[in-house]
Amino acid sequence: MTILTQLQPSPVITELTRLLTEHYVFPEVAEQLAALLHRRLAEGAYEVDSAEELGRLVTADLQSVNSDGHLRLKYHPEEIPQEQGAASLAAMRRDFDTSLGGAPRLELLAGGVAVLELAPALFPLAWAAEPLGAALTLAARAQALILDLRGNLGGDPDTVAFVCGYLLDERTHLNTMYYRDGDRLEQSWSPPHVPGARFGGSKPLYVLTSGRSFSGAEELAYDLQQLGRAVVVGERTGGGAHPRESWTLHSHLEAHIPVGRAVNPVSGTNWEGTGVQPDVPCAAADALDHAHALARTRLAN
Repeated sequence: MTILTQLQPSPVITELTRLLTEHYVFPEVAEQLAALLHRRLAEGAYEVDSAEELGRLVTADLQSVNSDGHLRLKYHPEEIPQEQGAASLAAMRRDFDTSLGGAPRLELLAGGVAVLELAPALFPLAWAAEPLGAALTLAARAQALILDLRGNLGGDPDTVAFVCGYLLDERTHLNTMYYRDGDRLEQSWSPPHVPGARFGGSKPLYVLTSGRSFSGAEELAYDLQQLGRAVVVGERTGGGAHPRESWTLHSHLEAHIPVGRAVNPVSGTNWEGTGVQPDVPCAAADALDHAHALARTRLAN
């Protein structure tokens, strides 16, 4: 595929609709979206001067049918590579390098309660295993643990499973992904062994969420909640349960298209559209104080 450098809405929409009909996890929705985008193109709705504005308009239309937050035409200010997914990977690497590998905060609070912030993402396991393993091993000595996912925008399901391995006592079925390509299912399990010490499956565990917590962060909160392992404290999350792939359509535009959906083995469903519902609802800004108080009360009892 030739990558466009001039802003020509028609070939962008043509390629986007092809990708939707071939890859989007819901084929019937893909057909509706393809018709919508072509109609909007014919109406002149996409005759704009900037790639950023085109990305905004098309994303609004893509999400208008079933509110899929993973489905978008993403604008990048910098010129992006032609390789599939390369732009997202490069941006992710920059975030990884500036966030201590996705574990920017580990602190021991009063009463032997540790708080570990995982942000801004759960990065690919090949990158994140070392920093996350180190942080979780250190946190294993705490009497209770608070995982702060309020600023986490998603990430790698393998990294979700890796983190869960430190918070459970044995290998556990966490999630199943259905992929349209090949009509296949892939199960996700926590690892039977982890490098370093486990926090384990019995000490008090709390997960903080906000309306910004999304995708992989939601899976981590949801899996632990459904297993009865953690108490979720904070706000309802963003509601994105569909793994996606990315394609470059223009030197500054990248299509993000969900290619699968999650099926939790406990609930039989997922958090798409509904978000993860907190066990203890409160404003995100107050969630840490609430969780800390809950942990200290439980330890005292």
